Amino acid sequence: MFWKKSLTLTSVVLLIWIGLVGAVHAEDHPSPTVDTPASELRSDLDHLLSEHVYLAIEAMRKGAEGAEDFDASTNALNENTDDLSNAIASVYGDEAGQQFNEMWSNHIGFFVDYVVATGEEDEAGKEEALDNLSQYQEEFSNFLESATGERLEADALAEGLQMHVDQLVGAFEAYVMEDYEKAYEYEREAMHHMYMVSKGLSDAITDQFPEKFDETKAVTPANDLRSELNYLLSEHAGLAVIAMQNGIDGAPDFDASANALNSNTEDLADAIASVYGDEAGQQFKEMWAAHIGNFVDYVEATGAEDEEAQQAALDALADYRQEFSQFIDTATEGRVAADGLAEGLQMHVEQLIGAFDNYVEGNYQEAYDHVREAYAHMFIPAKGLSGAFVDQFPENFKDNMPSEMPKTGLAPTETNNFTALWTIAGLLVLVAGGGYYYNRRNAEK
Repeated sequence: MFWKKSLTLTSVVLLIWIGLVGAVHAEDHPSPTVDTPASELRSDLDHLLSEHVYLAIEAMRKGAEGAEDFDASTNALNENTDDLSNAIASVYGDEAGQQFNEMWSNHIGFFVDYVVATGEEDEAGKEEALDNLSQYQEEFSNFLESATGERLEADALAEGLQMHVDQLVGAFEAYVMEDYEKAYEYEREAMHHMYMVSKGLSDAITDQFPEKFDETKAVTPANDLRSELNYLLSEHAGLAVIAMQNGIDGAPDFDASANALNSNTEDLADAIASVYGDEAGQQFKEMWAAHIGNFVDYVEATGAEDEEAQQAALDALADYRQEFSQFIDTATEGRVAADGLAEGLQMHVEQLIGAFDNYVEGNYQEAYDHVREAYAHMFIPAKGLSGAFVDQFPENFKDNMPSEMPKTGLAPTETNNFTALWTIAGLLVLVAGGGYYYNRRNAEK
């Protein structure tokens, strides 16, 4: 279903976006570029692996709350599993895809067991769930080591999977203990960690099957930029959904979710500043924060059943789209066209408002369909913006310039500082990390 369903949706939106935005010139791409078969593989894995974390944490929270939308949240998580399984099958065949599906589904089940045991204050049940996750780590690591022809090493994979478990359990435990700021810190770490995974896995796959990817590389400075924008823009959509739900529910973690969303805004503003300077970064921050405020206004108006105020918030978002689109058009010297960008931003607004309205009305399955659409959609402007940046400053993204390989234990504050990375490295490089994989091919060079 990954290539047939999820990417069908993504491809349709991508065609609309490219047709409207013209984010990357139609002529042949000069080198470097963010538009290669290997780039697409890495971005697809960025999308599905990070969405897994996002949906898993939300499902665990909903389970702890006994929330009415728990079933819809788990359905969305299961759809993500199917998409990931089909991604594996598209490379390694149906049997491998089925093996992946069973193991991946099992590990989600173990997290559910942990949630249930927590609710029942069953310490033995929690320990059993963690033991099962430990066993899964070994089994799954051996599976990937074998599938990739030992390009990924089982021991290092298991270490990375332990980090994944620690982050998800940490986010959940912090939430249960009402340490909401810590819960969202864990969530951001966990989401970013999966981009390290997709970097390693896409690198291994493209090395293993170079002919399938036109001899292109998944790990380049340009692709690192695209991946980092994938992270920050999709995270914006995900955190915005949570904050809007929390706002209408009067949830105790509303402030923490809003703070996480604001931290994401700071990181995006730093990214813009690293390319175009502090003044542009500040302009971006003000506009981006204002559009988040418009969504907050819509939530408040909905709670007050004030249709006039709802419309005023939507009108303000329309004004934002025009202003922001012109800002990006000017900054990229026309590489991202204002008119088309405004159309793409309208889709973003409609997806978030659709997710929220359906949530409020109790149409939870439709709400999560919109959530998944909104999350996937942000990978399209990430491609357009990164393509424009690379085309505008090609000297900073030459393919022969080294792309940093994984480090260990990077938290979001260490991975999002674009300004520092440009100052130190002279180019924008995703500092991926976590000790998740050991690439023998690179080690032997």
